[in-house]
Amino acid sequence: MHDQSTAHAQPGPATWIRVLILLTIATVLEVLTYALESTLGALTAPILIVFAIVKFVLVVAYYMHLKFDNRILTGIFAWGMLIAISIFAAMAALYHIYGQPLLTP
Repeated sequence: MHDQSTAHAQPGPATWIRVLILLTIATVLEVLTYALESTLGALTAPILIVFAIVKFVLVVAYYMHLKFDNRILTGIFAWGMLIAISIFAAMAALYHIYGQPLLTP
């Protein structure tokens, strides 16, 4: 049972359609970014990472209902994303410094 004082209104169909449209646009832009990889060069990976973060935030905020839950839960997800990005950046920097390929047999 839910207490009326802690209950919140769920988003309506218009919100879900907006989120769907934003996710679709982000996916199309990701595919276009990959298709233009030869033109974008070194910018391809950072652009794709930004799109991945945007899509992650939208999915977590709306489909996992974190936008409507306690802020501590949002903080836990944000902290996890920050740690993942930090580890990725550190590993990429190390591989760049030492000139090693990302995958070795």
